[in-house]
Amino acid sequence: MRKVSSSMANVVKGVDKAMESMNLEKISMVMDKFESQLEDLDVQASTVEGAMVGSSSGLTSESEVDILMKQVADEQSLELTQRLLDLEPSKVLAKPVTEADIEDQDTMLTRRLQALRN
Repeated sequence: MRKVSSSMANVVKGVDKAMESMNLEKISMVMDKFESQLEDLDVQASTVEGAMVGSSSGLTSESEVDILMKQVADEQSLELTQRLLDLEPSKVLAKPVTEADIEDQDTMLTRRLQALRN
């Protein structure tokens, strides 16, 4: 691209010089060179465009990815739901919490707090 830009700058300078002398032959030569460079630029642009289209055509669309992600999530959710349904309730019953347990825990926490403050 830099080569094309510098080429175009040279063509513009050539056109300016040819216009000063009003030499039609020189102007025609400069314009032919300009046209040749434009054709080269078109070829380069179409080559780059073709490469970009070719490289992106193999990509998966966003909607296909979203559908696949939803499908996997649904399968995992079903699997988790099935596992939860297969679980049996615990045979060990939790011991009921008594007032004494709560007081013991409060006392222990109070002692720890006092120890931290000292």
